[in-house]
Amino acid sequence: MIKRREFIQSIAAAGLMANLAGSAFAQPAKRKKEEFIWANLLHLSYNMWEDHTPSPYQDTVFKGNDCREAYLWAHKYHPDLTFDKKMWNSLLIRMADKGMNMVIIDLGDGVKYDSHPEIAVNGAWSTSQLKKELKIIRGLGLEPIPKLNFSTGHKAWLGPYQRMVSSDTYYHVCSNLINEVIDLFDKPRFFHLGMDEETADNQRTHQNVVVRQGDLWWHDFYYLTELVETQNVRPWIWSDYAWSFPDEFFKKMPKSVLQSNWYYGTQFEKFANPLHEKYVRIYDQLEEHGFDQVPTGSNHSNDINFRETVKYCEKK
Repeated sequence: MIKRREFIQSIAAAGLMANLAGSAFAQPAKRKKEEFIWANLLHLSYNMWEDHTPSPYQDTVFKGNDCREAYLWAHKYHPDLTFDKKMWNSLLIRMADKGMNMVIIDLGDGVKYDSHPEIAVNGAWSTSQLKKELKIIRGLGLEPIPKLNFSTGHKAWLGPYQRMVSSDTYYHVCSNLINEVIDLFDKPRFFHLGMDEETADNQRTHQNVVVRQGDLWWHDFYYLTELVETQNVRPWIWSDYAWSFPDEFFKKMPKSVLQSNWYYGTQFEKFANPLHEKYVRIYDQLEEHGFDQVPTGSNHSNDINFRETVKYCEKK
C-alpha cells in the first residue's frame, strides 16, 4: 500500500484532491467528547482589511518577490478571488497528516451565495463547489466551521452593504447570509462571527470608517448571535473587545459564546510592553469568568508564539 507521505507528494503534483473523499485512510475520525480543538483558520476571501485598492496594487496577480510587498498587496481590496487552490490542498492534507481536527473557513465574498450573489468577487466559488470542498474536508477527518467577519474593521467583503451597517437592509443581509451558510455547512457545531478590531485605528487607511460603540455594538452583536443560536449552532468570536472594555465585556458577554482571545507576541511573563500584558491577561480573565475559550496563536510576527502560547495556557 502506498504510504501516506508518498501519497501527499503525488497528490500535490497531480492535483487530484477530489479523489480524497473515498480514500481508505481519509475516513473521519470519531471525536472523543473531551478532545481539544486543534484548528487552523484559512481564508477563502481575503477582502477583509482594506476597502479600496490603490493604483500600485491593482494587478490581478502579485508579480513581485518581496514578502512585505506581497503582504501589502494582499491586504488591499481585489475584485477577483485571490486564492491559491494548490496551497489550500497542501494545507488541508498537511493538517490531517499532523492530527489536526478542525478548519475554520473565512468565506467572505469568496462564495457566490444564492441569497446575495451580488457581493461575490470574480472567480468566487459556487455553492455547489463549496459543498464539494466541505465533503473533501470531512473525508480528511477535519471538521469545517464557517466564518463571516461582521466587524466593521473587516467589512469590505460585504460589497455594497459595508456602507449600510446597522440599517434594516444590513440586518436583512446578515440574516440571509448566516442562514444560508449554516445550511451549506449542514448545521455546523460553531459559527465564527469575527467581531475583532472594530476601532478607528484599524481603519485608518479605509475610505469609509465605521465604529459601533456602546449599546449599538452590543445590539448588533446580540442580533448576530441570536441568528446563529436559533439554528442550534454555537456562536464563536474574537475576544479583543475585552482589551478596551473589560468590565462591560464580562458583564454583557453570554457564556454561550465561544471565545478566542488572540496574541501574537513573544512576551508572556516579563512584559516590556504593558499592552502585551493586557492582551495576555484576557486568557486568564476568560478562565476566571467561566468562559469556554480557544486560545489563538500565529506565525504572523515570529516563530515562537505558538509554542509559548501553549506553554502559558497549559500552566494556567
